[in-house]
Amino acid sequence: MTRRRLLFSLLLVAAAGLGTAAAPNRPSAAAPASAPLGRVIPAPASVRPGGDPYTIGDRTRIRVPGDSAEARRIGAYLAGMLRPATGHSLPVTDEDGRDGIVLRLGGPGTKALGAEGYRLSSSGRAVTISAGRTAGLFHGVQTLRQLLPAALEEGTGQPGPWRVAGGTIADSPRYAHRGAMLDVSRHFFTVGQVKRYIDQLAMYKINKLHLHLSDDQGWRIAVASWPRLATYGGSTQVGGGKGGYYTKDDYREIVDYAASRYLTVVPEIDMPGHTNAALASYAELNCNGQAPPLYTGTNVGFSSLCVPKKVTYDFIDDVIREIAALTPGRYLHIGGDEAHSTSHEDYAAFMDKVQPVVAKYGKTVIGWHQLTGARPAKGAVAQYWGYDKTGAAERQQVADAARNGTGLILSPADRAYLDMKYDKDTPLGLNWAGYVGVQRSYDWDPGTYLKGAPGASVLGVEAPMWTETLKTSAHLEYMAFPRLPGIAELGWSPADTHDWPSYRERLAAQGPRWDAMGMEYFRSPEVPWPAR
Repeated sequence: MTRRRLLFSLLLVAAAGLGTAAAPNRPSAAAPASAPLGRVIPAPASVRPGGDPYTIGDRTRIRVPGDSAEARRIGAYLAGMLRPATGHSLPVTDEDGRDGIVLRLGGPGTKALGAEGYRLSSSGRAVTISAGRTAGLFHGVQTLRQLLPAALEEGTGQPGPWRVAGGTIADSPRYAHRGAMLDVSRHFFTVGQVKRYIDQLAMYKINKLHLHLSDDQGWRIAVASWPRLATYGGSTQVGGGKGGYYTKDDYREIVDYAASRYLTVVPEIDMPGHTNAALASYAELNCNGQAPPLYTGTNVGFSSLCVPKKVTYDFIDDVIREIAALTPGRYLHIGGDEAHSTSHEDYAAFMDKVQPVVAKYGKTVIGWHQLTGARPAKGAVAQYWGYDKTGAAERQQVADAARNGTGLILSPADRAYLDMKYDKDTPLGLNWAGYVGVQRSYDWDPGTYLKGAPGASVLGVEAPMWTETLKTSAHLEYMAFPRLPGIAELGWSPADTHDWPSYRERLAAQGPRWDAMGMEYFRSPEVPWPAR
């Protein structure tokens, strides 16, 4: 097999050299074959290969007919992606036509594709991406990106050819919530680092960025009415580093950038536990009126807001009001996990008071699944992070809440937690939920995962990235890739496309793309990566 791959690679190199004189948009018979139409992640709902491929050439235009400024912005985004490597000018025009790359908003059959679906048709004359809404156009562009050679990501002139296989993809997501959580509290990540992660998430049609903005080790968002939360509570991190926080303008920049990639930011302020940074910042939030020292360790469960005090709810009202005003998305996450220092009675009373505050400011509550042990508000969402060792009673509690109308986001720790070690030799991450290899993170079905929970209660999936041991973008990439694309596929693709043997081949094809992007991913032995 290795010799066959090597021979095939040599043939491709030779063919590429022979194909450079081909006329624009007319492929040479000697040029290398285009990637198979279905070799993308997430797996499309429907793939019908056939017909001539389309080749991007020096006469290619990006056509965005109609009067949608947002569609034209996506056209400009696509042009910016293609120009550096292809060397072609790729003008973006609103003139309609049957040639080039066409981004068409609306038209026959697009309504059935839903809010995020798209149709991609490729022939010798054109590649057309059609969608009912601009989110679908953007997701279709990400599919087109994966159908082009990985050298596209190099950012400098490459030889090509830039060919898209012929045929049609019709695609729309299985779940509306396809998220990734980034913990910026244990270690702080700058606006630029968050943007880099957003770009990586967008490639795989992730549409929610859950930012864990507060914890024992750091408070990361400015709150005008309680300024010491950020300036003092955000001044450190795990291990005693300098920490940091986002100004309101910083946060708006993240929100706007995520929106430009069709991700909605879900802010999380964890409570009543995981609150030492807040307690250290304001003594009055403590039952004894004494502020504890800042904390830079990694233990959990020792902190709690003072449930009986009125000032606690004044504080929460101010924080939720200010963050809700900055956040256009519908959700606000209130945490609620590992509140070991809060009695069950106090925990339930606390949640009874806090959930209406979220509703008062126009947001829908998300809480970690421990919220189901209290009284979830009507319309509340529980994020399940249990794993194989989670007790049956706790699982049943979540399933019962789901049957009573609580929506579920599934993030099982031994499947979806990206900070779990791959194996015993992984230099980063933790292993309290076990080792989570690439196949294990992929091989489960969200629709049937939690016994007793109605399939209709599952809103989607989310891949959390906790950062006790992670400090840099390279660390995030190493732990997220190659597992994150699998979680993205579970959220997007139909259940009947789920197949590990074929997925691992499609995943292997992503390796050269990540190499070209300079990503520091883990070359798992479970995946047949191409030789570098």
